Amino acid sequence: MNASIPVKNDADVASTQPQGMVIKIVGAVAVAHLLNDLIQAVLPAIYPMLKVNFSLSFAEVGLISLVYQLTASLLQPWIGLYTDKHPKPYLLPMGMVVTFSGIVLLAFSPSFTVLLIASALIGVGSSTFHPEASRVARMASGGRFGTAQSTFQVGGNTGSAIGPLLAALIIVPFGQHAVAWLVVFALLAIWVLFAVSRWNIKHSLSQATSKAQQVQSKLQGRQLFIALATICVLMFAKFTYIASISNYFTFYLMHKFGLSLQNAQLHLFAFLAAVALGTFAGGPIGDKIGRKAVIWVSFIGMAPFALIMPYANLFWTTVLSIIVGLVMSSAFAAMVVYAQEAVPGRVGMIAGLMFGLMFGVSGIAAAGLGYLADMNGIEWVFGVCSLLPLLGLATFFLPKTQIKPVG
Repeated sequence: MNASIPVKNDADVASTQPQGMVIKIVGAVAVAHLLNDLIQAVLPAIYPMLKVNFSLSFAEVGLISLVYQLTASLLQPWIGLYTDKHPKPYLLPMGMVVTFSGIVLLAFSPSFTVLLIASALIGVGSSTFHPEASRVARMASGGRFGTAQSTFQVGGNTGSAIGPLLAALIIVPFGQHAVAWLVVFALLAIWVLFAVSRWNIKHSLSQATSKAQQVQSKLQGRQLFIALATICVLMFAKFTYIASISNYFTFYLMHKFGLSLQNAQLHLFAFLAAVALGTFAGGPIGDKIGRKAVIWVSFIGMAPFALIMPYANLFWTTVLSIIVGLVMSSAFAAMVVYAQEAVPGRVGMIAGLMFGLMFGVSGIAAAGLGYLADMNGIEWVFGVCSLLPLLGLATFFLPKTQIKPVG
């Protein structure tokens, strides 16, 4: 199942892009991403239930998120780097099998320690999914790298939006054991990923196309360092802010406005649905006008709404969270493709690094914000986090990577 594919150098990788976008494959990895992230999103969505069931503090809730996020993040760049040289297409369904085992353990966990182990298994499953799935999306893009990446990402964001809704409708009313229903989604993802893996093997061995779709430029030396350092700053700002909402928005709404858990989950769903809806725009627009322009709009465009939200009433908090979700969501696909253009020939490593950084920042932020919420209150945390989009001004330092956008 783990048979290696012959190694390709940078020119070979560039030349193996299909002539046109293979829509069914891009769609398949997007669906798999939906299923993968749906499962992942259920974990933070049931934190309030776990907090009550196991008498956890906010810091312990943050620790669960930290364990999950770190296992999901630390392995990803290394998996991507290894599979750049020794592709392992069947790693996709195998990783979902690990996620499957984490679901079962989570559903029947008797203690906080077992919760941490279950979270780690789900994180490991995620770490094996993202680098290879992102590579497949790029291979099937037909040169429309931003469009393919954003399609792939919107699948994940859609799953992240559905997860809390599913938790509110099925898991919260019936208790922790109802988490076991997620195995249905894991089995479906395994089936889809087996089909994707078979296409990946066939494509890698046989398909060659025009070099007209090669990456247009490559940064080196000081420019490369500045580009990657700036991307790290932007990733920190974006995913610390997202962690504050995805992990603690329900607590915030329950505390400030007196909502029930189920009603608060619906407001979280509205934000995450807006993120999913806004994600797709960033890729195609980035293919046309450049990644840097999209990143500018994403951060600076959302800043005023984020700054106002902590002082709004319930209605406007929901409206502003939806606007923020729509505007901010375009940046990630643009940042991934920007980094892949800056370091061509390392698609898996860069995808793993970007997704790994996303999970790592989110995990550390979740733990840190949980500690700060215990010390200063949840409303204080949201007030501080509203300043993070201002770090988007760092976009000014990004060098240009695209010479000619792909039309």
